Amino acid sequence: MTNHLIDIKNADSILIMSSNAAEHHPISFKRVLRAKDKGATVMHVDPKFSRTSARSDFHIPLRSGTDIAFQGGMIKYIIDNKKYFNEYVVEYTNAIADSREGCRNCF
Repeated sequence: MTNHLIDIKNADSILIMSSNAAEHHPISFKRVLRAKDKGATVMHVDPKFSRTSARSDFHIPLRSGTDIAFQGGMIKYIIDNKKYFNEYVVEYTNAIADSREGCRNCF
């Protein structure tokens, strides 16, 4: 898993894509389960059902090769509905402008 453990601890929702974190990252996954116990929503996107799927609130079994379209749809939804921390994005990134322009003709 690529997130810092503090991010997992403080997350409201956690998206795990194409990884059986319960088996391959057990220490990090314990943090995910602690966050879930505190109310975080855990979503697992993977074609295969695994221990990670079993412990998640949602298992989204995408067909192989459709993960990029799924991520593009999530990005579009987040941007269109302003479901991001605007102050952080403005202060520390330029990704939202790139994503907004890049997604304009995608969907």
